[in-house]
Amino acid sequence: MLSEKDKAFIKRWENVRLTESTFKHKILSGMPMAMLFAVPVALFFVIVKIFFPSWFATATHRKTEVVVPGLTEQHMSISAGNIITAFIAVLIVVLFFAYFRMHYKWENNEQLYQELKSKEKKR
Repeated sequence: MLSEKDKAFIKRWENVRLTESTFKHKILSGMPMAMLFAVPVALFFVIVKIFFPSWFATATHRKTEVVVPGLTEQHMSISAGNIITAFIAVLIVVLFFAYFRMHYKWENNEQLYQELKSKEKKR
């Protein structure tokens, strides 16, 4: 016998399963959790760029007095292209996480729905 909670889930899932299965809904629903990853990374880049602009240049062989011939200040500096590339990479990770998190959640709900429906048919 199905509990009231199971019956309520079946009714709710029958109403929302098609709308929650769309790509757009999965991206938009997963975005808040995915932004929990993106905000600290973006904040790190902003803080480093504003408060520590020479951080990459000073964190080289000058501190340890080890001479590395291939590393110069030109190679250790951050260009605008590097920052844009990092933001694009973070955006791709955010979209990936947002979609696949919600797709995983949808699949779990769908599996539970199918199990409850088969349990309902048996009785």
